[in-house]
Amino acid sequence: MEYKYNLGIVGAGPAGYTAALHAAKKGLSVVMFEKDCIGGICLNRGCIPTKSILHCAEFYKELKCAQSLGIVIPDFTYDFAKVVERKNQIVQKLRKSLELAVKNSKITMIKAKADVINTNTISTTDDCYRCDKIIIASGSQSVALPGIEFDHKRILNSDDVLDLQYLPESIAIIGSGAIGIEWARIFSAFDVDVTVIEMAENLLPVADIEVSKRIERIFKANGIKFYKSTKVEDIQCNEKCLLRYSSGNVTEVDKVLVAIGRKPVPYRKIDGVTYLGDICGEIQLAHYAIKQAIAEIDGIHFDKSLVPSVVYGNPEIAWIGKREQDLEKGSYKKSMLLISALGKSQCDNAVDGFIKILSQDGIIVGAHIVSKEASSLIQQVSIAMQNNVTVEKLKEVCFAHPTYSEGIFESLFNLE
Repeated sequence: MEYKYNLGIVGAGPAGYTAALHAAKKGLSVVMFEKDCIGGICLNRGCIPTKSILHCAEFYKELKCAQSLGIVIPDFTYDFAKVVERKNQIVQKLRKSLELAVKNSKITMIKAKADVINTNTISTTDDCYRCDKIIIASGSQSVALPGIEFDHKRILNSDDVLDLQYLPESIAIIGSGAIGIEWARIFSAFDVDVTVIEMAENLLPVADIEVSKRIERIFKANGIKFYKSTKVEDIQCNEKCLLRYSSGNVTEVDKVLVAIGRKPVPYRKIDGVTYLGDICGEIQLAHYAIKQAIAEIDGIHFDKSLVPSVVYGNPEIAWIGKREQDLEKGSYKKSMLLISALGKSQCDNAVDGFIKILSQDGIIVGAHIVSKEASSLIQQVSIAMQNNVTVEKLKEVCFAHPTYSEGIFESLFNLE
């Protein structure tokens, strides 16, 4: 059979479903293809399930400190299988909600592998779809270490680790990007012996240098071992996994999580077809993919240099704009405010972290936050940066007390 649509979309992740929903709102006929589950990596095997497990891990960790708050909870423990069950329930609930939104928007959803034949044609095994416009948003996949394949039992990728039914006694995490940092925090909170291996000079190498140093300090305080400027040269797994490093050191663990990044799903490039999301190989963040889709469909464009990044856990880590190591010495002003100076942090027993603001010519050019609620705080700075609001103008804003937000306000007066 042959069908005709205004818009055909391959991939129903954040870029795909956002484009579909916004196009349908404009009255376009839309067909969307997904061979797996709607929601893409973010909903099914990334952001949402990881944050669900992370919340449980951090809550368990907080219970360990309950007595210092005057709360006595004897003999508490956790059931990791139920943690995973809760994660699955959350993912299923959000997926059903998204499916309903797509259905109510009169979007045709095809669960099948789709091949883009040319600028205006998509085919499945049985049918052909002629589309005025085609978007490919087929996402990304985990990257393996050269010469070391995933066995999905002991050497895991970020998909495998979400479906563990029990926790290992020890784990090595290769890579300290957002995935590596968040899983190190999860395992550590649940009392797993964690070792992180990073080939760059600092943990979370994409972040500002002072953020990296603070993460290293937090890891040390939590008993998370880590190696920097180190490559894993070989992994041998029998009863346990033996990792050999470029430094000559070795580590023996129960499982290995390879978290060295993701790469675009292979898909041939076709002139006249639009590519959105992770497949572009640019910024691999769900909110970036969503903004790309909105820009494509609605023409609401955005500044790619002002896309915030967040690493979750306690404390959260968030940043936007330029890092200090990228700025020429003497060309900028800087403020550093310790979170412990804020009354709210003391009340919340969340005193670790800082707010760092960088400015040039009276305008904020970068912000780097390690704090509880950092994921929300960074948005306040991003709005100011997006609209070129000056530091002096921001000083006129009244920030509520006691909050973490007032830390941004205080930082404005410390720029020097």
